[in-house]
Amino acid sequence: MAKYKKFLGLGIAGNFALHLAQAGELEDFKDVITAEEAAPKGMFPFYLPLPNKPENAANLTAKKILTTYPLSADNIYLPKEAVNVQAEPEVGLVCDLEYTAGKLSKITPTYFGAYNDCSIRVAGASKISDKKNWGENSKGFSNQLIAIDKFEDGGVMDNYSICSFLRRDGELHAYGENVELNGYSYFYEKLNDWMLNQITTQEDFGPLEALEEYIVACDYPKEAIISIGATRYTEYGEKTFLKHGDEVLVVLYNRNISSLDNVVKSLQEHHYVQDGMSVLAQKVI
Repeated sequence: MAKYKKFLGLGIAGNFALHLAQAGELEDFKDVITAEEAAPKGMFPFYLPLPNKPENAANLTAKKILTTYPLSADNIYLPKEAVNVQAEPEVGLVCDLEYTAGKLSKITPTYFGAYNDCSIRVAGASKISDKKNWGENSKGFSNQLIAIDKFEDGGVMDNYSICSFLRRDGELHAYGENVELNGYSYFYEKLNDWMLNQITTQEDFGPLEALEEYIVACDYPKEAIISIGATRYTEYGEKTFLKHGDEVLVVLYNRNISSLDNVVKSLQEHHYVQDGMSVLAQKVI
């Protein structure tokens, strides 16, 4: 997992219908105006690969914790403070970034995998990123990535669904709904165009931050991990926060190869490596 330490880490808020309401975050975005009702609300940083240069640190307005590498394929460390924490099952994209005249000009998704945008649930945070990185092992990304042939209709991602579970006291509970990836509000070219515009134009406003300033401070990273939004919770997932001893399981699976029943059976047997699947299994510590 250390191989991503030079990657910019960004996430998308509000890219799946009803999730923000379930997470209690609608109020945070009440003043954010979007181009259309279904559009995501904005993007946030969860990790900034700041070069070891004093001048870069001086130019960074983000909170220092965002320079702490948070990704793990194995564990989630709960915060030291007594706060509620929820897993957020979603898709993570590995992307190449290109710049023209010092401005981000192209985003190319190359791989995708199961991702956990684990988040603190606390009211009154000034920025959404305040809930996203509280130190090492506060985020999750699978080691089992799937190559993207083309990020558009007709590509490999057409065949994939996402589901998630929480294993507690030996029992497996459905945590997020089982949904097809094309259930995202913005996906493929529409999402790519939106991300490029959002990164280059987003201002410091309400829960959002000026991402272009962060890119400059990080010396124009050539690669990024972008999580494209959490899916809806089940009734159990919406009401259940993580505790020590839990295991969070996020699965992307190819419907042409596996069924949901097969996924559940493999998780019950702790069999996490299968063809056509990206599995993220994290112990909560």
